[in-house]
Amino acid sequence: MATKIRTNTNPRAVIRHSKKIRIRKKIKLQQGKIARLVVYRSNKFLYAQLVDDAKGMTVVQANTSEKAFEGAKSQKNLEAAKNLGKLIGERALNAKVERVLFDRNGFE
Repeated sequence: MATKIRTNTNPRAVIRHSKKIRIRKKIKLQQGKIARLVVYRSNKFLYAQLVDDAKGMTVVQANTSEKAFEGAKSQKNLEAAKNLGKLIGERALNAKVERVLFDRNGFE
């Protein structure tokens, strides 16, 4: 994964990007055997998706901007994250995915 970071990029973004590459290298050892659970956190929402690297496609995805989360007080707090985990877990079982590798995508 040779991507280039501009020199005028925010230092936090550079650190996060280097963490992301380091995590991806560790996950690559299991590539093709187990699906990868990728989590992304934006300013408003949380996103989760299961990626099958052997096929190069997303198996299932869920995010807190869906209708299931409309009545929630916040769509980015701990309670929303728990509900998102339950939702992605149910969808994964329906897609017959039992084991996943957690890819935190550079986030702590």
